[in-house]
Amino acid sequence: MLSDDIVSYLQRLRPAPDVDIEEMEQYAREHRVPIMDPVSMEVLLFVLKLAKPHRILEIGTAIGYSAIRMAKALPDARIVTIEKDRERYERARFYIEKTNTMQQIEAVFGDALAVRGQIAAAAPFDVLFIDAAKGQYERFFTLYEPLVAAEGLIISDNVLFKGLVVAEAPADNKRRWNIAQKIRRYNEWLMSRSDYDTVIIPVGDGLAISRKRGEEQ
Repeated sequence: MLSDDIVSYLQRLRPAPDVDIEEMEQYAREHRVPIMDPVSMEVLLFVLKLAKPHRILEIGTAIGYSAIRMAKALPDARIVTIEKDRERYERARFYIEKTNTMQQIEAVFGDALAVRGQIAAAAPFDVLFIDAAKGQYERFFTLYEPLVAAEGLIISDNVLFKGLVVAEAPADNKRRWNIAQKIRRYNEWLMSRSDYDTVIIPVGDGLAISRKRGEEQ
């Protein structure tokens, strides 16, 4: 993971966000809503611009920050995003309308573990982005990866979980420690899969990028 000084330096180098994005970042800070950190967001957008996906599925909308950033960076992409928290879902819809990204983004209210049937109609997806309940990552991956096209990407955020994945003793917060252990097992499970090529990038809170192998591979 990067030092605070390096993170601050990279944040200063990034292009200035537009007014709506800056407003969302401020809202997230004030209301303690977890959104993707700016440096990781830039890495994600760079990868997506290279991949040129047409359809993206996001698990974990929060207030719509990453979905809107993806929509703005990829004007030809269509994004389905799932959120189970009613207040955050409504806030996301507000920002989606405010940023005029309604034609690109479909926000779905519900638990990702329960709405797969509704989502399947929009498959296949070129990218699956997982950024929701950290302890459920393996379940999300297993449930939705069949909807990802061959050679598609599955991107998982927060896979270093504040550095706790390498801690050898329980953290002060037992719940966080348990989540860290689940994330640690998830990372090992990801890296062991022969049907995916995976790399973990130590940026932000850790970003795992998994590429689904094609049939010929």
